[in-house]
Amino acid sequence: MMARKSDDGSQFFTRLPVLRAERGVSRRELADAVGVHYQTIGYLERREYSPSLVLALKIAETLDVPVDAVFALAPFDSMADQIYKEKR
Repeated sequence: MMARKSDDGSQFFTRLPVLRAERGVSRRELADAVGVHYQTIGYLERREYSPSLVLALKIAETLDVPVDAVFALAPFDSMADQIYKEKR
């Protein structure tokens, strides 16, 4: 997964599209739940916008996962790697 630089020059990675799809939540539904415009969710998913801490925490809470399951400073392991690591 490629990273984009945020406004302060740091890179971040996200699993937001995957988590949202797994839960069957549209961009608009997630946006309404966390109090932002639905386009903001698209910007986050494309890593064109770096979320504030408060927004990141709201998204994680809404999706019922830890914030570091949604956003990270280092690339995420692939889902296949995570599954097979757990089985070893």
